Amino acid sequence: MTDQSNTPEPPKTLLERAESMFGLGGYKPAKVPKELKKPVNRRPRRATPRTKATEAPLAFPPVPEDVAQPTPGAAPAPAPEPVYEDVEFSDTVHPIDRECLTRFGLIQPEGQVTALLEEFRIVKRQVLQSVRKAQAAGSGALAQRVLVCSPHPDEGKSYCAVNLALAMAAEKDSEVLLVDADFAKPSVLRMLGLPKGPGFMDVLAREDLKVEDCVLATDVAGLHVLPAGNHTTSDSEYLASHRTAEVLDRLTRGSPKRIVIFDSPPALAASPAAELAKHVGQAIVVARADRTGQSALEDALTLLSACPDLKLLLNAAHFSPSGRRFGAYYGEEP
Repeated sequence: MTDQSNTPEPPKTLLERAESMFGLGGYKPAKVPKELKKPVNRRPRRATPRTKATEAPLAFPPVPEDVAQPTPGAAPAPAPEPVYEDVEFSDTVHPIDRECLTRFGLIQPEGQVTALLEEFRIVKRQVLQSVRKAQAAGSGALAQRVLVCSPHPDEGKSYCAVNLALAMAAEKDSEVLLVDADFAKPSVLRMLGLPKGPGFMDVLAREDLKVEDCVLATDVAGLHVLPAGNHTTSDSEYLASHRTAEVLDRLTRGSPKRIVIFDSPPALAASPAAELAKHVGQAIVVARADRTGQSALEDALTLLSACPDLKLLLNAAHFSPSGRRFGAYYGEEP
């Protein structure tokens, strides 16, 4: 076994060496007094019963009697709803030149039922059905706007827009506003024989001009026309501004049954068509049977993709596989 008797003691601490040197007799904790002395710089608080006078906070001055006191728990008053002024079109009637309608091959409002009228009756039924469906889904005024466009020029988009407006004006439960939005090459006024005047682009460029003052009432019941106005070099920029939404809102304000049809520039020839597509509920892309190519049609649909509802309308088709002949039925004798 190992001898533990010669094991050296551990070194003493500094305090232990001081004790052995000065003979302090060891450290002991100080005695704790049973009762501590009362502080000399404080006065004892006496418990006093709280009264109504002492319950009021002394840190705030009294409120004058003439100042209205807020009612506890009262809800804040709701913000007043915005009040919009009524929008009414001019009552001055501008007659449509029937000879112009015949020269451009358009629908005659008071004429016989023709194959052309029957074709656009089918088109307007599809358009009105989409309008009602979009309104039921909560699209609001956006559902009342229809864009008529084509990929390239000379494919019949103005021809289809005017005929669609004339066919839709015959509806008993709605009215139509035809807007010439082809600012570079407007043709609606010429096709209808209406006088020139300020129009859509003038209203976008001038904030002091109201759009309803530029709308032309026609002698065709339920049909109004908004001219294109003066052409500028910033047509697309004006359409992209915040004023466009304000102007379009005035066209349908207070008239939930009014359909606004835009005759826009060709999608692949001018940029305003893509801007207008952001403000309409549906767009009709006119494809000419003997001219429009598939790639051009696909590119046009891509540019108009901001519109939630795109439709195709085949124009200048002279062959029907089913052999249908609209219009002749009404001319047959019983």
